[in-house]
Amino acid sequence: MKKIYVSLLCIFCFGFSIQSQEMTLTKLGEIFEHASDSIVSQKPQWRFMIKNIPFIAIADSTHNRMRIISPIGESDKLDEELKTASLMANFHTALDVKYAISDNILWSVFIHPLKELSEDQVYDAISQVFYAHVNFGTTFSSTSLVFPGSKRPPKKPKKEEKKLIRKI
Repeated sequence: MKKIYVSLLCIFCFGFSIQSQEMTLTKLGEIFEHASDSIVSQKPQWRFMIKNIPFIAIADSTHNRMRIISPIGESDKLDEELKTASLMANFHTALDVKYAISDNILWSVFIHPLKELSEDQVYDAISQVFYAHVNFGTTFSSTSLVFPGSKRPPKKPKKEEKKLIRKI
């Protein structure tokens, strides 16, 4: 009987914790408002700024998808060395975000199922998109964690050094 009681308690607690993590468009918007310096909201799309870095977030609750993106620059102005370095970074240093090209723009991109996101994961995603943006062309990193590889992306100094923030 004791085993049944403990099993039911575990199932109840586990089920409750999963339901409490379900991300909604409203909660997502609240997080973006809290994290940003300025924001324009047209649910399910948000445009916001953090430390002069532009972000766009798009969510689709019907298809359970969301993305947070930040434009870095025009992709046709990148040399092959930078394109290769960004692909290597996708494997070693960009972690949960990726560098991607769409419509002739190089982006820092986080893509994830919407409902499964926790509040902490959204804040972490914003941080990683930010750091991947500001570190493009130097360390190409989204966090301090790096997966080792046989060859490191080249470190090119930026024309204008950008200050990193520790906490968004």
